[in-house]
Amino acid sequence: MATPTKVLMLHGHSQNASIFSKRLGALRKSMGKGIEMVFVDGPIVLLPVDLDGASSTASLAALGASEANTTSSDPSTTPRAWWKTNPEKTIAHGLEDSIIILRDILRRDRYDGVFGFSQGAAMAALLAALLERPHSYPPFLIDGEAPHPPFKFCVAVSGFKAPGSLSAETFGTSYSTPTLHVIGRNDVIVIEERSKVLLDLSQNKRLEEHDGGHFVPSKANWREFFRKYLADPLGTIPSPEPRAILQPAPDE
Repeated sequence: MATPTKVLMLHGHSQNASIFSKRLGALRKSMGKGIEMVFVDGPIVLLPVDLDGASSTASLAALGASEANTTSSDPSTTPRAWWKTNPEKTIAHGLEDSIIILRDILRRDRYDGVFGFSQGAAMAALLAALLERPHSYPPFLIDGEAPHPPFKFCVAVSGFKAPGSLSAETFGTSYSTPTLHVIGRNDVIVIEERSKVLLDLSQNKRLEEHDGGHFVPSKANWREFFRKYLADPLGTIPSPEPRAILQPAPDE
């Protein structure tokens, strides 16, 4: 029996592994036995003060984390992150801790690829780049070696380039892991310009867009597309939303 494709799943800011898994319930169920999604928690627990600065457009609901509760003792509703940033979005506080957590996850098992949403997508792309050049960040190494081979693929939904010098040094001018970038045309949290910075760093990229906002698209056509892509990321898979080709108007 073939070994399932194992995918490391990284949640967005203010979500956690449980929230992200539940939000992708229909997608998970459509994967069948051939694809295993492994959801993990970001190490940074967000407190009310971390969310107070959120504008109405960046509320928990807008971030895809309406289930999160900073005052509950239930860990399944604890909002988490991979780093905290400053208002200018130039610093990633705690990113180093997240990299060490992910290093230890990777050393224990083998994953074919990584799938992230929003801040998790930024983390996924950074992790893919780091596995390509692990010696660029020595704390990532175990006994002088990478903890895991490079990923076969990366999926970045509403992704962007992580801020800070560690990210800049890891990516350099580009990274080569085959990456599917998924952008929402009406995403007001991670606007298209931010996603395109990451897109420009991606040597082996595929871009797909949906008409929605800040979420992982999960209608039937997208579920089928993701299932086929995760099973065969280098295959020729039709777009889930083929765009109509505008024909020039005939001369009068």
